[in-house]
Amino acid sequence: MTEGTTTSAAEVEAEAGADDSLISRLEQEGEIAADYLEGLLDIADLDGDIDMDVEGDRALVSIVGEGNDRSLQRLVGQDGEVLEALQELTRLAVHRETGERSRLMLDIAGFRARKRSELAALGAEAAEQVKSTGEQVKLRPMTPFERKVVHDAVAAAGLRSESEGEEPERFVVVLPG
Repeated sequence: MTEGTTTSAAEVEAEAGADDSLISRLEQEGEIAADYLEGLLDIADLDGDIDMDVEGDRALVSIVGEGNDRSLQRLVGQDGEVLEALQELTRLAVHRETGERSRLMLDIAGFRARKRSELAALGAEAAEQVKSTGEQVKLRPMTPFERKVVHDAVAAAGLRSESEGEEPERFVVVLPG
């Protein structure tokens, strides 16, 4: 006879309650962030709609523009530098209201979504190169967000990767086998 673990109804209910509590907290973070960003858009006299979602263990907030309106690009900046700063300010606004550290992710005009797609392709290409040559591949320095996307793509391709170096010059190394 083998011993198994059984889950009681109370344990299942407690786990579901914890999940509901996390989702509720992340939705609250999204609401606070949306209010903060709406105020910012008003001050900057920019038009944009704010979308909120929860993905995994973080709130996602996006500012989307109308059609081909490029005015939100000012909030993205060169290679997302302004976006990164606004994300940190938004996280601080959430922290001020909740007292909790936020891992909220901000996207503006689809910049992060496009970047995520490009980085996933870069990680997959690097993995293929390592598989074909057997040699490690070092990529350019990246932000933590960028490195995470590349690490995930490399893992999906069945290889390992590590981050090396010191910020802001930290980079991903894709390793063979």
